Amino acid sequence: MIPQSGQTDDQTVRLTTAHALVRWMLAQRSELLDGTEVPLFAGVFGIFGHGNVLGLGAALYEVRDELPTWRGSTEQGMALAAVAYTRATDRRQVMVATSSVGPGALNMVTAAGVAHANRLPVLLLPGDTFTGRAPDPVLQQVEHFGDPTTTVNDAFRPVSRYFDRITRPEQLISTLPQVARVLTDPADTGPVVLALPQDVQAERYDFPVAMFAPRVHRVPRARPDVSSLSSAADLLREAERPLLVLGGGVRYSGAGAEGLAFAETHNIPAVETVAGRTLVPHDHRLYGGPLGIIGSTSANNLAAAADVVLAVGTRLQDFTTASWTAFAADVRIITVNAARFDAVKHGSHAVVGDARETLVELSASLGGWKSGPDWAARAAEGKAAWDVHIDSLRAGGHTPDGSLTYAQVTGVVNDLSTPDDYVLTASGGMPGELHGGWRTGEVKHGSGPTSGGTMDLEYGFSCMGYEVVAPWGAAMARQQTHPDGLVTSICGDGSYLMLNSELYSAAFAGHPYVAVVCDNAGFAVIHRLQTNQGAKGFNNLLADSRGDISVRVDFVAHAASLGVHVEDVRESNSVDGLRAAYERAREAARTERRPAVVVCNVHHATWTEAGAWWETGVPESLSGRASYDEAKQRQLRWLG
Repeated sequence: MIPQSGQTDDQTVRLTTAHALVRWMLAQRSELLDGTEVPLFAGVFGIFGHGNVLGLGAALYEVRDELPTWRGSTEQGMALAAVAYTRATDRRQVMVATSSVGPGALNMVTAAGVAHANRLPVLLLPGDTFTGRAPDPVLQQVEHFGDPTTTVNDAFRPVSRYFDRITRPEQLISTLPQVARVLTDPADTGPVVLALPQDVQAERYDFPVAMFAPRVHRVPRARPDVSSLSSAADLLREAERPLLVLGGGVRYSGAGAEGLAFAETHNIPAVETVAGRTLVPHDHRLYGGPLGIIGSTSANNLAAAADVVLAVGTRLQDFTTASWTAFAADVRIITVNAARFDAVKHGSHAVVGDARETLVELSASLGGWKSGPDWAARAAEGKAAWDVHIDSLRAGGHTPDGSLTYAQVTGVVNDLSTPDDYVLTASGGMPGELHGGWRTGEVKHGSGPTSGGTMDLEYGFSCMGYEVVAPWGAAMARQQTHPDGLVTSICGDGSYLMLNSELYSAAFAGHPYVAVVCDNAGFAVIHRLQTNQGAKGFNNLLADSRGDISVRVDFVAHAASLGVHVEDVRESNSVDGLRAAYERAREAARTERRPAVVVCNVHHATWTEAGAWWETGVPESLSGRASYDEAKQRQLRWLG
């Protein structure tokens, strides 16, 4: 038997392509925000097939203790868990996901889209068909009549920051440094896809030993250009109503403390984007609330009145800008971003640099300048009014059908969460409830290995099902950095039905978290969009769909069959009942070391509303067209 690896001389070592890739991954290290050194690649999620079981699978087996491999149930689910893992480590660590060829590989394309839209690093290793082509067409191969070099893995190209197909072993020597660059560069980070043909995985080559030397990757902190920084300071000094917008880049830079210090030093109200949520304590005197369509009226009113907006670490997506109707037509926007692509959007004054270092240097450039006290007082008054509104939603009685409201569910989880806990959701209506209604308590900026951010709202790609599988990856990450904390996910019945199988994977692996499943009998948030514009309810709620409404999923029985602890709140559907059930679920997850699921019914049409506009195509025949035309004019005035 020919050995798969062996030392050939002092400078080279003979390895298969798969073994060389795995050995390289083991040599890569990363540095957390507090300076702690950890593996860059924390582990592998894998489902094996003929395209990866004998090459990559054999190599992973040999290092199963140093680089643990976790068995997933769906390729999309495990890849989404990998995305959630890296967000929970503030992009300082990366999980790998590997699949076989064909359908297994294509199942990971959605997760790559999530990572790409949210600027999150993940390494995907799909198997690929034979480069030698001797056995073609092989099982699971899609043949392209005019291009035999094309495989289904080319579908990853639009959702990859870096894509390569390894057709010769020695190609790893030049491509792996680029892989590390993309995974650790805040200006260019995102999903990396290395397609691995199964014959090439098993081929051997004399790789240079130096390729496997340990290396620590420290996230670079680019300093801003002096001239652009000076111009930004001049713009702020002219402002009467400046507004600080804190985005996800502030979190990933570990700049939460610097953001708060900047606001305090210059008396500027601060608001948060979806990705920047939980960076500011709710009771901070300058906190104006969460910004955007699913945010708060307090923050949106500030945005409409601001004359200069300093947007730090945000890509200014439509849910933040209310489809570019949130700001006044004559507002001046300063963007601070590690990526020039994001910094130059919409004619903003671009300051390209690391969020933490730029905030420090910009503050020094401003010296003792402060905005007036009336503007800060306006922010406090607006947030106080929003708090009263949220209090009324949380205290509301039973809905017409006796169900709970989304705000009540959010309030229970919020009240029982600790500063070490972590909450997440995605898609549908729950991001609006968490972004708009969550109250951040103590924030541990600069006191640990992560930024202090304690929320993951996947509302960049709005991927249904993410919130069901993401807590698995987040729980794996947080148990290393916040062992006293607990991850909680809040999801709807629609998302649960899409990707529930990873509940079993997490139970099997022994990773605890709590998932609160809110049954609203359909895709309720899209039903809201549909009917609010004057369309008839159709094919979203179960009651409006073709089928038998009496056929319902028993989520309690289903979740229990996946090996998790289950709490049933459907009979009482009271706030007190939910609170008691959630407390029991938290305890069970901790003691039993497995997920716990809480099932409750929620009213499909009782929402937290921020009153901002979101552009969707509205036909002229619908009643919502008039408001659409009015908002479109406001948008065009801003863009013009």
